[in-house]
Amino acid sequence: MNDVKMIEVLAAGLLTTVQDLGRFGYAALGVGRSGAADLASHRLANRLVGNAEGAATLEATFGGLRLRAHADLLVAITGAPAPVYVGSAQQGGNAPFRLPAGAELRLGSPATGLRSYVAVRGGIGCDPVLGSRSRDVLAGLGPPPLRAGEFLSVAADTAADPVVDVAPVETPSVEPVLRIAPGPRQDWFTATAWSTLVSSAYTTSPDSNRIGVRLSGPALERRTPGELPSEPIVPGAVQVPASGQPLVFLADHPVTGGYPVIGVVRRADLGMAAQLRPGQLVRFTAR
Repeated sequence: MNDVKMIEVLAAGLLTTVQDLGRFGYAALGVGRSGAADLASHRLANRLVGNAEGAATLEATFGGLRLRAHADLLVAITGAPAPVYVGSAQQGGNAPFRLPAGAELRLGSPATGLRSYVAVRGGIGCDPVLGSRSRDVLAGLGPPPLRAGEFLSVAADTAADPVVDVAPVETPSVEPVLRIAPGPRQDWFTATAWSTLVSSAYTTSPDSNRIGVRLSGPALERRTPGELPSEPIVPGAVQVPASGQPLVFLADHPVTGGYPVIGVVRRADLGMAAQLRPGQLVRFTAR
């Protein structure tokens, strides 16, 4: 008898992907880490339902996700605070709750932030690719984005019994400040470019995605024209093309790039960068 628990996708929203901690050790082959864009929210969702840290979750962009349980499930939703309904009953975020067999879960649009994480006790089950279940939208690796009508299996990636009723989580800032350290190519920029970056507000572009956050604002002037030979890129690298408009790389960034990197956002702040919405202001601070 098949006792695998299943989840039916009724609606996938704007973009919902399966994500875990990512795939490591393949940069030399041109394959990036990928994984959850907001790792802290992914980890918290797994802790709330007693999963192993690396269990796969669903990363839903701007809500719109609808699921039907085909078994009794324990679920937690973290990240961008979106309204959550089981049937007609609203559920709180950052807390585990029961999703009975046959019940429908609906995730609305978040009031702040962009990406919400849905963890099911046991994790999302799918075949790993190069050691990870994450979808890399740049490389096209991992399970494809969710589609209405498909079924997801529940894995057995548990670690312990859930012990937390609710986790206190700070509401995302309306105008977040990202801590940034100087990058390896500051010599390619004028003396005022760095001070411009850390004293100005930038607007998040609608062209942003899991690869990176494109920003518009005061241009960062170059001292050196032309482009670099391709160099290694890390998450949080702030690359500046000829337009002078900065780009902050996220989880699905390329492993190399030819534009100069003026700074690198601290890893602890990348979750905030991943939650930036189109039109939202963001600032940088040098610390």
